[in-house]
Amino acid sequence: MASGKGSAVVIMAMMMMLCITEQAIGAGECGKTPVNVVAQSLSPCIGAANNAKAKVTPACCAQVRKTMAMPACMCAVFLSPLAKQAGINLGIAITIPKRCNIKNRPVGKKCGRYVVP
Repeated sequence: MASGKGSAVVIMAMMMMLCITEQAIGAGECGKTPVNVVAQSLSPCIGAANNAKAKVTPACCAQVRKTMAMPACMCAVFLSPLAKQAGINLGIAITIPKRCNIKNRPVGKKCGRYVVP
């Protein structure tokens, strides 16, 4: 009986470790929110992401400000399969935080082959 209780404790401890590991792995560049969900929230930016001369809408800037709380998330969104499917031009999209006049953007951070201006 004593060995049965000991085995149960070990199994419970292993299960707890597995759950903790899964939660840590689940927290990506955008926290617990999947990158594609964040990418969809930035849909007001599509025009500005494809045309450097296009006006960046207030709705786009509001979403970018939220996303910029995690700079790695913004880069992950720009490099996501959904952004590629939407035809986003990364070289132009990476200028959106500057065009929105976001002061705390990660200037000089690399995102793919581009650098945040």
